[in-house]
This record gives sequence, C-alpha cells and structure tokens, in this order.
Amino acid sequence: MSLTGMWLANFYQGRNSLASSCRIKLLRFHTVLASKEVVCPRKQILRPTTATVEERKQKSNKKKACKNNLIIPKTVGSPANIHVVETKDHEPKTLQNIGIQQKVTENGVIDRPAVFIVVDIETTGFSRTKDRIIEIAFRDLNGGKNSTFQTLVRPDKLILNDNIHGISSQMVNRPGVPRFDELIPIILQYVKSRQIDGKPVVFIAHNGRRFDIPFIIREFQRGSSEIPDDWLFFDTLPLANKLVKPDGSKLESVSLNALQEHYKVPLIGPAHRAMQDVITLSSVFSRIAFDLRLTFPEIMDRVFRASDLVKHGQ
Repeated sequence: MSLTGMWLANFYQGRNSLASSCRIKLLRFHTVLASKEVVCPRKQILRPTTATVEERKQKSNKKKACKNNLIIPKTVGSPANIHVVETKDHEPKTLQNIGIQQKVTENGVIDRPAVFIVVDIETTGFSRTKDRIIEIAFRDLNGGKNSTFQTLVRPDKLILNDNIHGISSQMVNRPGVPRFDELIPIILQYVKSRQIDGKPVVFIAHNGRRFDIPFIIREFQRGSSEIPDDWLFFDTLPLANKLVKPDGSKLESVSLNALQEHYKVPLIGPAHRAMQDVITLSSVFSRIAFDLRLTFPEIMDRVFRASDLVKHGQ
C-alpha cells in the first residue's frame, strides 16, 4: 500500500471531500499584544466559551448527526492562549506531495485508514520529572475546519530557557493561561472531534519517543489522568536517520531544524514555537514519506502506545 497514492487528496481538502469533518463554532476572537511578549503573527485570543462540535452528515440510507460539547472549564478563567484555528478549505502546495491510499465509497465519501495528528511541545527544560510543558500544538493532517489547536500552558515555575523558544515566565505565569491539568479535558475533546469511527488516531512527533510523548504522559499523570489506549504515536526521528543527500552521504544532523533546511521548508513564524514546529514537521514528514516510499503498514508497524513507554520506564 503506497503512501504516495494515499495522502494526495488528504491534506486540507475541501470539506465536501471529508469523510468526517467537524466544525467548531466559537465566540468572538480578539487580538491582544502584551508588553514584552513574543507574539506569533495573527495570534488569536479566545474568550471563555462553550463550543459545539458537529460532525458532518454522511450520505447513507440513515442520515445521522453527531454533536459533542467542547467545554472550557470555568477554572481556566480567561484562557488567553487557547487557539482553535479555523483553517481554510484549500491545501498548501508544500503538503500535496504525498498521499495515503484511500477508498472512495459508492456515495462519494473518502474512506481514510487513520487520522494523523502532528504534535509538538515547548518545555522549561529536558527533565520530564522537574520541568513542565509551557506550550502545546496539534495539527490534523486530514485538514478541514478547525484542524489545528494550540495554547500556552502555565507551569507555575520560572522559565530559565526563554532564549531558546522566546516564551518568558511573564507570558505564561499569569491569569488566563491554563495549567495542563485544566487542558486535559479540552485536548481529549479536540482529539475526539477529529477521530473517525473505527479508525486509529496516530500522533506524529519528531523525537517523540524520548521527548514529547514522555512529557505529555507525565503531565497527564500529574492531572490524575491516563493517555487513552487508542492513541497511537509515531516518531519521525528513526526515519530521518535513513535519509541521504543527493550524493548518497548521510545527513550531518537530523534535528527538525536541519531537516527544514534540507528540504527547504519555509518558516511561517519564529522557530522553536510549538505551532511553527508542527507546521514544519507536517511538511518534513510528507517529504520523508515520499523519499523513503513509506507505506501505511510500515507506519503502523512503527507506532507505539503511551503504555509501552510507561511499562519500560521511559
């Protein structure tokens, strides 16, 4: 099963081609620039709200509508950095160079084998026991409305590595920025709104096995929650180690920055911010999959669960 034939139509197709596309209707947005705050272009600030996720009606003998409530807990206060971005219906050209084989049913609905969500985090350091997540972002590669989600996270501790990501203590340790335990139900609902019945959801992260996923597991544990067992994770780092230059030599570095330069992926905002890295990894992953002729079964052979890491003490 070839990846090249499988995702060509997937990334951010028009909503008419989605098997299960969700629309999240949000209350008003307004933009705020805080002093001394590094702000990404078009950063939007969401006021407390209750949003409804409506699953599009699929053509069948029995038409059904599914509604889920995405509720931002009152304890969050004014969640000044929670962003559920309503994406456009067209696809960036940089994401159109791979595909996963998919079937089109008799009624014209695309049958996708899985939901792929790219994830990235920023943290106060490298210790998953002492350090905390201060920013998290997701992007559903199937595209459609509201396919991305990002937020700053309040760690309730000083940030000493703001020179790396530009996120200062002043930006996150203030009212309106949610703690991770307050975000857990929102993240769970976001993922649920993207899932397709009977299909796996696969989170893609670069160096995810050793960094992003263990940090996320630890934050869930602090919030007395567990990662759902149907969440699967895929690390792009081992694949990057297989890449070669046009002359056949290995890459000097397989960091996300090095891969971005190798594939000449344009930056759309400051590097080392969660959403920028998610956007970069989305493009990098598509090119890696194309270069290595990656198939869907090969992806599924490489996935792991959170319980696998916990069991091995990672």
